[in-house]
This record gives sequence, C-alpha cells and structure tokens, in this order.
Amino acid sequence: MAKALGHPIRVRILRMLSLKEARVCSQIVDELPIAQSTVSEHLRILKDAGLVRSSQDGPRVGYCINYDTLRKLKALVAII
Repeated sequence: MAKALGHPIRVRILRMLSLKEARVCSQIVDELPIAQSTVSEHLRILKDAGLVRSSQDGPRVGYCINYDTLRKLKALVAII
C-alpha cells in the first residue's frame, strides 16, 4: 500500500476521489496533466493495492476509495 502511495499523481488521484464519492476515468483524466493511459496505469496500481475499487458501466469505469483498506493503512502507520 505504501508503495502505491509513493507517487504524487496517485496521492492526487486519492485526494480527488475523496472529494467526490466516485468518478469515472475520463473525469480523472480531465483534471490531470497526463495521458489517459498513464492515469489508467496509476489507477491500476491503486486498485491492485486495494486502495480504490472500480465498477464498470458499459464502456465507462468508475472509481472510488476503498475506505476499509485506507483504515487498515492508517492503523499500520499509527503503529510505527
């Protein structure tokens, strides 16, 4: 999880998702100065780490924060 948060764009994506319950990939792309493929790769890393969840609605993929995993990360960091 910590490695997934080691890139500033991924932290920014999580902050964006925290301001709104869910966003589709195109909305995230519109707010970042990087290519869609790069945003998709960052979202994949966050999803693989369990920090975000996705749901598909036709060709659109929506993303939201997985708060259960975020709470676990917070608890782990508090131990250190």
